[in-house]
Amino acid sequence: MSELPEQPQSPSPSEVKRVLEAALLASQDAMSTGELRKLFEQELDHALIRRLLDELREDWAGRGVELVQVSSGWRFRTTADVQPYLDRLKNEKPAKYSRAVLETLAIIAYRQPVTRGDIEDIRGVAVSPGIIKALEGRGWIDSVGYREVPGRPALYATTRRFLDDLGLRTLAELPPLAELQKVMEFNDAR
Repeated sequence: MSELPEQPQSPSPSEVKRVLEAALLASQDAMSTGELRKLFEQELDHALIRRLLDELREDWAGRGVELVQVSSGWRFRTTADVQPYLDRLKNEKPAKYSRAVLETLAIIAYRQPVTRGDIEDIRGVAVSPGIIKALEGRGWIDSVGYREVPGRPALYATTRRFLDDLGLRTLAELPPLAELQKVMEFNDAR
């Protein structure tokens, strides 16, 4: 009599939750639910993974670290209230971007996809290739195609990394443009 191969036993929800937590804490990048499902031999229901992620988010609520969903998946991050303390440990200064870089990024984020010509029309000044290269180098924008006009200029749009770095899931979560203008005017006054 031949023996049937032993079927792997499905892990309990508490074990799945424990593995999800460990994977997210160990990962430097956000992880999609599809990636998280690959952690297990058995096919786990998407709804179960989602429910356990929501439970993890609740478990970590009120601590100095929180579980958040961003554009490319789930990740742990420090809460805003403890960030000033952690910044004291950094020897490096945060990158400072010129007004031209920030204006260009805002135009791309709010009007995408846009060409360099579109950006120049809105800003009223030429866009330095260095600005585009800086934003591409940071991983915040990318060329997503070409406009079907003579010269076929590149079309630029923001990336998932841009959303992830800002802690956003979608572009709809960007603050209203009027609010962004007030912040920039405040910084100019300082």
